[in-house]
Amino acid sequence: MNMKAFWWIALAFTAMWIWFEWMKFNAQPTTTTTTSIEQQAGRDFDVPAPNVSRAADQADVPRAAGASALPQQQRVRIVTDVLKLEVDTLGADIRDARIIPHGMPRDPNTPFHLMSDEGPLMYFAQNGLVANAETGLPAPTHRAVFDTPQTEYVMTEDTLRVPFTWREDGVEVTKYYVFTRGSYLIGVEFEVTNLTEQTWSGSLYSQFVRTAFDPYSQALMYTYTGPVFYDHFSDDKKYNKISFSDLNTQPLENKLIQGGWAAMIQHYFVTAVVPNQNVTNVFYANQVEPGRYRIGVVEPEVQIAPGATATIQSQIYIGPTEQNVLRQIAPGLERTIDYGMFTILAEPLFWLLSHIHNIVGNWGWSIIVLTILIKLAFYWLSAKSYYSMARLRKFQPKLKQLKENYGDDKVIFQQKMMKLYKEEKINPLGGCLPILVQMPVFIALYWVLIYSVEMRQAEWILWINDLSVKDPYFVLPILMGLTMWIQQKLNPTAMMDEMQQKVMKFLPFIFTIFFMWFPAGLVLYWLMNNILSVAQQWYITRKIERGEAAEANAKKR
Repeated sequence: MNMKAFWWIALAFTAMWIWFEWMKFNAQPTTTTTTSIEQQAGRDFDVPAPNVSRAADQADVPRAAGASALPQQQRVRIVTDVLKLEVDTLGADIRDARIIPHGMPRDPNTPFHLMSDEGPLMYFAQNGLVANAETGLPAPTHRAVFDTPQTEYVMTEDTLRVPFTWREDGVEVTKYYVFTRGSYLIGVEFEVTNLTEQTWSGSLYSQFVRTAFDPYSQALMYTYTGPVFYDHFSDDKKYNKISFSDLNTQPLENKLIQGGWAAMIQHYFVTAVVPNQNVTNVFYANQVEPGRYRIGVVEPEVQIAPGATATIQSQIYIGPTEQNVLRQIAPGLERTIDYGMFTILAEPLFWLLSHIHNIVGNWGWSIIVLTILIKLAFYWLSAKSYYSMARLRKFQPKLKQLKENYGDDKVIFQQKMMKLYKEEKINPLGGCLPILVQMPVFIALYWVLIYSVEMRQAEWILWINDLSVKDPYFVLPILMGLTMWIQQKLNPTAMMDEMQQKVMKFLPFIFTIFFMWFPAGLVLYWLMNNILSVAQQWYITRKIERGEAAEANAKKR
């Protein structure tokens, strides 16, 4: 393999990668629903069956309930130091969620609007109790109407408990949302009092429902949006993604998992159901109606004797994908930061990046320091590549002469070229293999910078006040393209024909255009990597030239 072949492989790899990312982005289904939940008369939002025996043949998830209208009920506002929520007394569902510390794109002072029950993005949380039909006693599902003493709750202490009450046929249920200062993890408690003369039996279920539309997606930077679930004890695959399109034909039914969690994820944010980790739960995911999907969990059945009171608990998370926080909530929850096949490399890189940030206190400078450390780690591999390129550059006149003499006969030309390589002790793969070895690390770091919510609204210097969005003045992309052009000038081009050389000349311009729309943090990494590569290659080339000059002077003497 010569350098010409390597550059064409690199170009093809880049083009294929961009094409696949574009195709994945366009494969995501969208919806044009514009009406609110309360306006959806006759819609069928399924209520799952109770988790009776934790056996797949008896826990029929989901069980269809009769269609009914969802009338307008009272809204209750809940404000903590990190969340602004709206809960409807119909089901006591979380219908609207805004993340206070994370502002809207281009408007950092406005809380990020993650969930809503109207507009093209319909995204809300439902939970309730589903009774064992054999007992004949009722339970409040997400269709029940609850009462609450206030219409607004504001956190003033370290915890906040918001009650919603429901009563029917001798069964009283008080549903609490429990908030802790500084936390996105919400406790869900159902305090059930059985005032009847028979045993009450029922299961707690929690689910997230949303349309596939993602208003924050970016065309040139695909990230997965959709349902995921985690099976910690699986011998096959622990972390599982189920795309919205897959749910149209292959719903998840009656999946028995000990512990685990279920979530809806999108770029930088996640909503997750975290059930009891010590019992076997039933997981399900399906299409509720055209364009609307859900994923949820039914926890084991609880029995409450006549006259007794018991509390059934679960947890939900609504917030950013902060690795250190998610890791402490449930096993594998940090996997919602989806690095894909490069997770094994990406997680250590993020660990190192976060530790650097703890020292320097700025994510922009942390990216620069990390890039330098990676460059140092691969210094000798890169050096071998640059030495090989420098030697090829030295023999460009001879290669050019070979091309002029034998260019019309490719077989003879290849033979003469390989003979020259052998005589001059040049390894044609010497410039390619070191770069290929480093490529997985560079790609893993790319995903770290794309997925790390820590980059959102993180300032660097001057005009770069958000490393997760594009450089508003395109300074970094233009500098990156310039360094790419300089690096290209340091590489040998004699092995390319005129058309190939023209294509290569356009590459810095093409990459500059692409990177104009990439996050500033990612462009900063590529720019710094290019600067270090140019410096190293220039140093090695000058070193070789000085050595050759000294050798030539010694021969003259």
